[in-house]
Amino acid sequence: MGQVNWSAVDAALFDLDGVLTPTSEVHMRAWAEVFDAFLATRGLAEPFTDADYFAYVDGKPRYDAVRAFLASRGIDLPEGSTDDPPGAGTVRGLGNLKNDAFLETLHRDGMAAYPGSVRLLDWLGGHGVAVAVVSSSRNAAAVLEAAGLADRFDVVVDGQVAAAEDLPGKPAPDTYRYAARLLHVPYDRAVVLEDALSGVAAGRAGGFAAVVGVDRGVGAEALREAGADKVVADLADLVPPESAAPPAVRHP
Repeated sequence: MGQVNWSAVDAALFDLDGVLTPTSEVHMRAWAEVFDAFLATRGLAEPFTDADYFAYVDGKPRYDAVRAFLASRGIDLPEGSTDDPPGAGTVRGLGNLKNDAFLETLHRDGMAAYPGSVRLLDWLGGHGVAVAVVSSSRNAAAVLEAAGLADRFDVVVDGQVAAAEDLPGKPAPDTYRYAARLLHVPYDRAVVLEDALSGVAAGRAGGFAAVVGVDRGVGAEALREAGADKVVADLADLVPPESAAPPAVRHP
């Protein structure tokens, strides 16, 4: 597909990390810190790599990501409890340790949204297209607040909402579909914008109007193979020329 036909769309459903904000970089550093230290306790010298992040972690709920990476190294840990202390020798203990490392970096360094993503949000807001955030992270609210985007979205479906509503995480389409329902928009009138393979797969499985892949490092071809209809490097590429701007879309 070429440019998104915004006149045929009532809603845009955005992943957060890597799509609206460069939080993927912070997540990647936090995961590397946690996994490298853990692997060292097992006498394994091969570090956690960027390729590991994109293959096993990117876009997945936190504990799913822990399981997937450990399985890739042939390691099986007990599941443990969500209340396990950070660093406990369990799946959830490792996940909790990573969360602490991420929040420490976020609070110390802050966060800025991608300028091109803000430009697209401005355009959509001026043309009546509803927007929502759909993130696997349980920290979406903190990231949106840090990036100055909290007041842009009436609908945020994050890891906490998914747990409360018993929604399976990406690559299942349920969180994206739930966001569309909250916006009162049919699936085939909503566009999904994702940088992670698991998120692109979720959008493709959900019956949405289109899935836009945002290439922040996973690769354009991989995004297309996962189901992206269009791949861009920056969301500003999706802002139509003013001469092609459609009339404002009305939605409930």
